Amino acid sequence: MEIIEDILTRGVVNIIPNKDILAQKLTSGEKINIYLGIDPTATHIHLGHAVALRKLEQFAKLGHHVTFLIGDFTALIGDTSDKDGERPILTSEEITNNFKTYQQQAEKVLDFSKIKVRLNSEWLKKLSFEEIVKLAQNFSANDFLSRELIAKRLKEGKRIGLHELLYPVMQGYDSYFMDTDIQIGGADQTFNMQAGRTLQKILRNKESFVISLDYLLGTDGRKMSKSWSNAIWLDDTPEDIYAKVMAINDDLISQYYRLATSIPLKDIQAIENELQSGAHPMNMKKNLARQIVLELYNLSMAEHAEQAFSSRVQKKETPDEIPTITMSRSELQTLPVTEVLIKLDLSTSISEAKRLIQQGGVRINTQVVNNPHQTLVDPTTGKEIFIQVGKFTFRKIIIID
Repeated sequence: MEIIEDILTRGVVNIIPNKDILAQKLTSGEKINIYLGIDPTATHIHLGHAVALRKLEQFAKLGHHVTFLIGDFTALIGDTSDKDGERPILTSEEITNNFKTYQQQAEKVLDFSKIKVRLNSEWLKKLSFEEIVKLAQNFSANDFLSRELIAKRLKEGKRIGLHELLYPVMQGYDSYFMDTDIQIGGADQTFNMQAGRTLQKILRNKESFVISLDYLLGTDGRKMSKSWSNAIWLDDTPEDIYAKVMAINDDLISQYYRLATSIPLKDIQAIENELQSGAHPMNMKKNLARQIVLELYNLSMAEHAEQAFSSRVQKKETPDEIPTITMSRSELQTLPVTEVLIKLDLSTSISEAKRLIQQGGVRINTQVVNNPHQTLVDPTTGKEIFIQVGKFTFRKIIIID
């Protein structure tokens, strides 16, 4: 079947233990258990996460038993697979606030009438210390410590938290508890997903599969991440999504078509052939931005975002419809600009806001902000403030006394 071939090839880095064996299983007619997990370490889901969401949706369309797992308990530790240091410890309140809108964002890609949503606190918080010790006996600390980034941290003399070793065990138990046949995740999750295969094999004598996916690069050419302020968020406005896609490097056009849209691969191949034969990438990028907004919103919003971009950038105009909020002068006199950026949904954290400012990416009334601690208004003058982040994202604050 064409859809099975697409599932097993599009954006896929590796299938463990074997693609051909999994293809046989998927064509057998058996309905199997599949899951994708996302830890709520931020309030938003980005377009890079949607690569795996699309894969999950394809399995749901085939009628398999599909689970979208929110890792509210694993988020207490935080995965450090792609980090060069320990994650900050989140409070239960922060985790709760973060996952409140996860399903709302994910349903831009997933049909939840066919997909079950679960929280891994349902089972992980019930484990006794004795049960955790027994689970940990199935793994070697050597395997964890030999991972590239972990080994690098050790070599540099950086601290490795003992709790970090428990993360793969916890994720492995997720897979075991749900009796998973297939785990889906980014390539940097392969080690953790292998833990699930280990527990399924040892405790249930069952062969399970891992599908490791390529990761979508962000607007700056690095892996898309909230930590680097290069993400396209699923709950960004259509105008912001369109503008951010237009800002990607030309050499990412093909990757975005393959990983961030549902356009058939044969059509993408035709686009790639045109690019290789010298076609101007601008038109390809416009079509790409339009398609991504169309799939996340609708045709009308995609057309509006395209028109707004044309007016704002190509005609050098200030956008007419800037998202606007009202704030009191007294509040603006006390809040640092970093906190205001969070209030305006221009940043997801203080640290991200500081990075945006350090990179020269924040302007207040056309003036570049250099000090993350500054406030925004003079005590007596001005009735509104324009804030710009990057080239294309604008907000307006109406000041009330």
